Amino acid sequence: MSIKHGLLALLDQGPRYGYQLRAEFESRTGSTWPLNVGQVYTTLGRLDRDGLAQPDGEDDEGHVFYRITDAGRRELHAWFDEPVSRADRPRDELAIKLAMAVTVPGVDVVAVVQHQRAHTLRMLQDYTRLKMRAADDDLAWQLVLENLVFQAEAEIRWLDHCEARIARRDLTAPAPAPLPAVSDGAPAVRGGRTRKGRR
Repeated sequence: MSIKHGLLALLDQGPRYGYQLRAEFESRTGSTWPLNVGQVYTTLGRLDRDGLAQPDGEDDEGHVFYRITDAGRRELHAWFDEPVSRADRPRDELAIKLAMAVTVPGVDVVAVVQHQRAHTLRMLQDYTRLKMRAADDDLAWQLVLENLVFQAEAEIRWLDHCEARIARRDLTAPAPAPLPAVSDGAPAVRGGRTRKGRR
């Protein structure tokens, strides 16, 4: 998520102070990515440092307004023109979790997949309800919701695929090697069990 470019897009419509920027950012994205005001002011400080925005006076209550600079406007237009690369997006925690789960002994990977699917289905239902209630003229919020719906649907399809791959792996996994013979006549032990039953 580019907070920097989101704030530049808001400043492109006129000077604003930190709390206004936070409120407008959250309003346009339906509070999907809530910001704290500290993030906003930290980002404004960086925009000022980089020459992309600058202070533009205060009101009677001491709120410092910022305005976009020409360099900031060029940066904003370049952002709109450039596709978002998948390489620039944060690491996918779910993909990492499943990659680890299939390699760590003792993890019930199918249960991990099923718990995640149930959670994602609940989120999909929530997003769908929100979309049905969204105002027809609130295109920004509708687009964000549709993005979340499509992501949830894709995640469910991917989880189904993962479960099928895990099932195929389990079916084709080699049988465990036979236990070595024990010379003293005692029954061999595997995983806390004897061949004749539990110890």
